[in-house]
Amino acid sequence: MTPVSFNNTVLRDGHQSLAATRMNTAQMLPACPQLDGLGFGALESWGGATIDAGLRFLKEFPFDRLDALKKAAPNTPHMMLLRGQNIVQYANFPDDVVEAFVTTAAKHGMDIFRIFDALNDPRNMACAIASAKKAGKQAHGTICYTSSPVHTTEAFIRLGAELADMGADAIVIKDMAGLIPPAVTFRIVSGLKKCVKIPIWLHTHETAGLGAATYYAAIEAGVDAVDTSIVPFANGTAQPDTLRMLSVLQDHPRRPEFGPEKLKALSDLQSYFGRVYADMSAFTSHKNEVVDTDTLLYQVPGGMLSNFRTQLKEQNMQDRFEEVLREIPVVREALGWIPLVTPTSQIVGVQAMLNVKLGRWKNFSPQAIDIALGYYGQTPAPVNPDVRKLAAKNSGKDPITCRPADLQKPNMGNLRRELESKGLPTDEEHCVIHAMFPMELATYYKERNSPPAPEPATVSVSASAAPVVSSPSRQRKFRMELEGVSHDVLVEEVS
Repeated sequence: MTPVSFNNTVLRDGHQSLAATRMNTAQMLPACPQLDGLGFGALESWGGATIDAGLRFLKEFPFDRLDALKKAAPNTPHMMLLRGQNIVQYANFPDDVVEAFVTTAAKHGMDIFRIFDALNDPRNMACAIASAKKAGKQAHGTICYTSSPVHTTEAFIRLGAELADMGADAIVIKDMAGLIPPAVTFRIVSGLKKCVKIPIWLHTHETAGLGAATYYAAIEAGVDAVDTSIVPFANGTAQPDTLRMLSVLQDHPRRPEFGPEKLKALSDLQSYFGRVYADMSAFTSHKNEVVDTDTLLYQVPGGMLSNFRTQLKEQNMQDRFEEVLREIPVVREALGWIPLVTPTSQIVGVQAMLNVKLGRWKNFSPQAIDIALGYYGQTPAPVNPDVRKLAAKNSGKDPITCRPADLQKPNMGNLRRELESKGLPTDEEHCVIHAMFPMELATYYKERNSPPAPEPATVSVSASAAPVVSSPSRQRKFRMELEGVSHDVLVEEVS
C-alpha cells in the first residue's frame, strides 16, 4: 500500500493557531534545513494570516520571507493558503490583482496554492486556480468543512467533482474548526476517491480532540496526504503532532517513514521549537493548547473562541459568553448556513454579539449585510428573505447573483500609480501587497526609511545592523539584515 504523505504546518498554521502568527523569519530559518530533509510532502510556509501579521507586527516584507524560506528549504515543495478572490485579505479583489499575486508568488518559489472560498463558492476560486495553473504550479481546490442541514456528504463530493473539473490538481478537505468526525471523514474521502482521479488531502485541527482519529479514518479511506505540525506548535487549536501521528499509525501499512530522532530534535520544550515557543510566551495561551468541547457544541473554530472571550470582555459582556455562542447558529442559518472560516467566522461572531447586545438584527454590520445581499458570493443555502430585505433596506444596495468580482474593474494600473505618487516601489510585489494592506505597507516604509540615530550604541551581532530609531534611556532600536530579511531589534544596555 502507498504510504500516506505528511505535510508540515509549523511555519504557518502551527504558529498562527497557537501563537497569534508571531513567529518571525529569523526564528524559522535555523529549523528549515532539518524540515527540508525529513521527507514531508510539503511545507506550509506562507499565506493565511502570515502576510498580514508579518507586515503589520513583525515589520517584514512578505516576499522577503518567502525568498528566505525557499532558499533555506529548497528541496521540499512550499505550500500556501489562499482565500480565493480574497487573496489573503477579507474582501474580493479584481481578477487582474488575483492573477498578479499568484504569478508573483510563483515567481518567488511558491509551489502549491491551496485555494478556498469562505462560502465554498467555486466561482470565487476559479481565477486563482486558473492563475496557478498558468504559472505552472499546483492549484489545490479546497472544500471548507462544516455541518448544517445543507452540508451533506453528497454535497461535499459534488463540490469536489466541480473543482476537479475546473482543473484543480488535488482536492483538499479543510476542517478549520476540527469538527469532522472520523466516520464522516471516511465517507467523504471514500466518495471523493471514487469520484475524482486526483489526490485527496485533509487538513484538520485538534481543537475538539478529534484530529488524530479523523486522520486515521481518512488514511483508512485512502486519503493521499494529511497536515501535521511539530510540538509545541501542534495539537490544541493547531494540527496533530507529527510524532504523535506516527505513533497512531504504528504497524499500519500506510505509515510513512520518518527519522524520530530528527523530529525529536525539533520538538518538545528542550528542543529548537520549544525554545522558540518560550520566546513567544507573550502570544501563547494555555486555553489554545487543550481540547475545547465548546467547539463541538457551537461549531466555532478554536481561535474564534479565544478571540471571543477577549472581545466580549472589552464590551463588558463577558457574562454573556454562552448567550453569544448560542446566537451563532441563528446568524449562520439566517445567512444561508455559511461555513465559519476567515472572514465569515469574524463576520458571524460580530453579528451574534450585536444581536445579543442590542437585539436581533437591530444593528446590522456592513459585512453581514454584504453576505446577505450576495456580495461575498453564493451562500450554501438561501438567505432568510426577511433578513435579506432588511439588509437591502439598511444599506440601500440591491442583492446580486453574479460573481462578485465581475463588478470590479482591473486595478493593477491604479495601484502602480498610487505607489509611484507615494515614492514607493511599483513592481508587482508591492502592487499586490498595497492592494490588500495599503496602510501597513506605508507604515513599513515609513519606519524603514526613518533617519539613523546620531551616535549609535555599539552592539555585537552576527549580521549587519544599522540603527534606525533613537530610544530614550538605555534602549536602542536597530534594523538587522539576516538572510536577506530586515528585522527590528531592541537592544538594552546593561551594566
